[in-house]
Amino acid sequence: MSQSPTAEPKPPGPDRLEELVIERTTWAGSVRSWAASMRAWIFLFLLLVGFEVWAQLAYHASFVLNPFNVASITVFTVGPLLMALGQTFVVISGGIDLSVGFTMGLSAVVFSEILNRSTGVLADPIALVVAMMVALLASAVPGLINGLLIAKLRVPPFIGTLGMYGVARGVAYLLAGGATVPISNPVVSFIGSGSFLSIPIVVLITIILTLAMMFLLSQSRFGQHVYAIGGNRQASLRAGINVSRNTIALYILSSLTAGIGGILYTARFTAGAPQAGETLLLDSIAAVVIGGASLFGGSGTITGTVIGALIIAVIQYGLVFVNVEPFWQFVAVGVVIIISVLVDQTQKQLAGARTDE
Repeated sequence: MSQSPTAEPKPPGPDRLEELVIERTTWAGSVRSWAASMRAWIFLFLLLVGFEVWAQLAYHASFVLNPFNVASITVFTVGPLLMALGQTFVVISGGIDLSVGFTMGLSAVVFSEILNRSTGVLADPIALVVAMMVALLASAVPGLINGLLIAKLRVPPFIGTLGMYGVARGVAYLLAGGATVPISNPVVSFIGSGSFLSIPIVVLITIILTLAMMFLLSQSRFGQHVYAIGGNRQASLRAGINVSRNTIALYILSSLTAGIGGILYTARFTAGAPQAGETLLLDSIAAVVIGGASLFGGSGTITGTVIGALIIAVIQYGLVFVNVEPFWQFVAVGVVIIISVLVDQTQKQLAGARTDE
């Protein structure tokens, strides 16, 4: 019997070709979207690998597994992260807070002045608590004014907080007499330089505050309202959200986290300085943006901000580690900010394209 020839497979029809193209396009878009959302983690991993390779080649030692390096990086992270925690809420809401740099300095100066004046008059523990409370109250004032200007008087966040930047700066320098305010308190010194289970006390305090802010943003109604306001202010108003009250609250929160940063700055350096947070302002905004928050509002996480702050700390410490001039830190952080914003815009364009489809 003659064997019938094997039938050749038919080429896919036009409909099947279109389905294949759509599948490949969707898959590629999903990969790009995933990479964009994980950009902070990816960049941190690449940084650590790069510095590790350098350390192995140049010094035949580990960069990542060196306990001293790890401790130094975590301490480097504290200042920018404390300012960035509150800044995260503000950016998610669609705003920005430029006053936190000198709010931190104001808190540091007030804490030092009150501690010095109350020591010897009050018992040491009471003097410490009073100084902390007054410093936090002082740091909350710029946030309250920012919130009122933005929520009630409709002043743009950039302009309102920039003005408060100058006011807080002037008040801090006036209170300090244009100089730093040294302190001498063993408890405060221990908080600044001591450790518990080999973890610096300032890092432990920052971890506790970070977990609290993470819970507030992701699990509370206030956090949900912040996302809603940043996503669509008008829709939030129609949904019954008190936008004004929440806006005031989140700017106060931003100032308070900066105020805690001022107290810990004083503890670390045993002196309060008006310019304590001046150089950290850019780093705090960078940490939020690098961590995935959109400057247009509506997106962002505390976890992302932590990763962003770690990236900045690794860049700063790593460049010193490889003997690069410290001024290049500003260049590196600025470049990372630009790249992060471009990635965020690309991610939004991809999301818009998928919505149109």
